[in-house]
Amino acid sequence: MKIVACNSNRPLAEAVAASLNLPLTSASIRRFADMEVFVEIHENVRGEDVFVIQSTSYPANDNLMELLITLDALRRGSARRVTAVIPYFGYARQDRKSGPRTPISAKLVANLITEAGANRVLTMDLHAGQIQGFFDIPVDNLYAAPLFTRDIRERFDGKDLMIVSPDVGGVVRARAIATRLNCDLAIIDKRRERAGVSEVMNVIGDVAERDCILVDDIVDSGGTLCNAATALIANGARSASVYTTHGVLSGGAVARITASPIAMMTITDSILATEAVRLAHNIRQLSTARLLAEAMRRISDESSVSSLFE
Repeated sequence: MKIVACNSNRPLAEAVAASLNLPLTSASIRRFADMEVFVEIHENVRGEDVFVIQSTSYPANDNLMELLITLDALRRGSARRVTAVIPYFGYARQDRKSGPRTPISAKLVANLITEAGANRVLTMDLHAGQIQGFFDIPVDNLYAAPLFTRDIRERFDGKDLMIVSPDVGGVVRARAIATRLNCDLAIIDKRRERAGVSEVMNVIGDVAERDCILVDDIVDSGGTLCNAATALIANGARSASVYTTHGVLSGGAVARITASPIAMMTITDSILATEAVRLAHNIRQLSTARLLAEAMRRISDESSVSSLFE
């Protein structure tokens, strides 16, 4: 097998390669003067099982084009099989028509990846599980839950924990971690009484004197999680921490989180951390390199990936 790293998250690609004890394939991914993407693979890939590692995070369109052109270069180089390893799948939040005359962009991106030459996709914590069905090729959707569960056990050993879903839509995800930890589950009910009036956060469940952990898949602006943490503390929670897979953290999100009651926000390295994230006192990263590496090894060996989570 060969591993090709695009530019969105090179440190993660290097960590995955180190975990597999393989070198990264020599390749050039650069820009022309007008910012067109040019890709050149410097090694023979004919008949090889090739994995391309690229998160389609900010700048999403540039990183997506890098991925598509790299896939095309490998297909034209006669690679036997090409797997697109996309730790963070951008456009995943556009998984349905949110109103009349709006796109389903996640489906469009799935079509582009397939047409560019991917034979299968490996990703992590898709925002909506049904996106797997947007592809006409096999998709392996990994879960960060085992990483989070292990870390929570180490950091919160002996504490009275309560897992919290920040909204109704995330209950299944939060319940999975609560079940693994054998602890209780609470839900934040978020509603806006009328236009122009701020949202009201109602906490469903008794969180008084509990160490609460909010679980989500994506943190973007951070507003919902910060408000949820404030509501938990207001309802008597001893502390409010956050575990979320993809730290998009756009705009003023980092400043908002550092000023919030969130004791610690734990994200994965599916998206390359900015300088602001690295310097934030209450944001930390967990590495997904070993999880991705093991999944890639099993795909190459044609063995079970789902057994990773049993």
